[in-house]
Amino acid sequence: MTQALYGKKILIANVPLDGHFNPLTGLAKHLQHIGCDVRWYTSETFSERLNKLDIPHYPFIKALELSGQNLGTIIPEIKTAAGPQKGRLYLKNLFIDRATEYFEDISEIFNDFSFDLLIADSMFSAMPLIRYKLGVPVVAIGIVPLMEDSIDIAPAGQALPPAKNEAIRLAYAKMYANKYKNIADLIEKYTSDLKIYGVSVSGSFIFDTLIKEANIYLQIGVPGFEYERSDQGKNVRFVGSLLPYSSPNGRPKWTDPRLKEFDKIIFVTQGTVERDVKKLLEPTLEAFVGSDTLVIAATGGNATLALRKKYQAPNIIIEDFIPFEDIMPHVSVFITNGGYGGTMLSIMHGVPIIAAGVYELKNEICSRIEYFGLGMDLKTETPSTEIIYQSARQVIMNDFYKDKVMALRDEINQYDSLALCTRYIDQLLNTNCGSDSISAPI
Repeated sequence: MTQALYGKKILIANVPLDGHFNPLTGLAKHLQHIGCDVRWYTSETFSERLNKLDIPHYPFIKALELSGQNLGTIIPEIKTAAGPQKGRLYLKNLFIDRATEYFEDISEIFNDFSFDLLIADSMFSAMPLIRYKLGVPVVAIGIVPLMEDSIDIAPAGQALPPAKNEAIRLAYAKMYANKYKNIADLIEKYTSDLKIYGVSVSGSFIFDTLIKEANIYLQIGVPGFEYERSDQGKNVRFVGSLLPYSSPNGRPKWTDPRLKEFDKIIFVTQGTVERDVKKLLEPTLEAFVGSDTLVIAATGGNATLALRKKYQAPNIIIEDFIPFEDIMPHVSVFITNGGYGGTMLSIMHGVPIIAAGVYELKNEICSRIEYFGLGMDLKTETPSTEIIYQSARQVIMNDFYKDKVMALRDEINQYDSLALCTRYIDQLLNTNCGSDSISAPI
């Protein structure tokens, strides 16, 4: 299989957010190691990291330099917008408006680097243009829960469980109709932009379209962490954890002597995009400061020094970043705003979860955490100190959550992610078959 891919030219692309970049790095290095010519198209934000990965970087030229670092500066209204309006701003600015810009950049890249395959995160909006205008097959990597429309599932963003009967299915169908009515202008904008290039696509709106129009859709995760669909696309394959790249040369391991001094340890993070530490970091620190529980907070570089100054108790540790593989073996419960990568890593280490996220589809991740018994969904971005305290104590003391997450960990461990991805890519590139003919693992 690896010999069959030797020499293949592969371009990787991502929406310029950490959660869209990091999950693809492990696969990128694996393909490079087996002899593929791997290069990457993304924002200048990731230039240094790609240089360390020894992967050639094509930066944005025509595409707007919009990333998790400058999003609030370029689109200041996104910081104060609430509810549907905030979702519209994300949808338009991060995804829909960038599709043709991405395509124009990648068309120029193709003149220099005639790649055999595009691999992109599942929200990279130019995928249909690359598949149909450049004639290059596309593999999408599902970096969030499966967002494909279904008769059995409510629209993405509703955070509702699967339908149990026909009445609920009918109710969900009405939700789809209302949703697409409310964003009809954005749906029309995306489809019109594609039609400028003579490309017509299936699917109800952009994220559903990107799933349906990928040659193969490789979903990070396993069936045990996804709602069952009777009409799931035939191009969808689950590939397990698909971890970010970790250098074999090693690095100093993060540790702290207090890890051995406390029986109960909480790890809390709210990612790198969410900069308001009052949403989750401060309430968690406030809830347990001075208690018999060790709280370790990873700030993503947001207000680290200020938080250290405010919370100086011996049971508090505050760092910019802590590698999950170093901290998770010690953790009793993980408190998160619902990032998919952190959630998957928590499950892989058998750690129950408390989730508090609403926007950017994080509510879908949080709802799955509760639905599958892996922890608690607080159903808010701004939980109170008391709610965090009570929820954490409940999850720590109740073996139900630990048992559920350990069972799912065992399911994930059955998947060799890199081998599966390599197999599907090999079948796509070397057997001239469509997605219907690409076999799933036995």
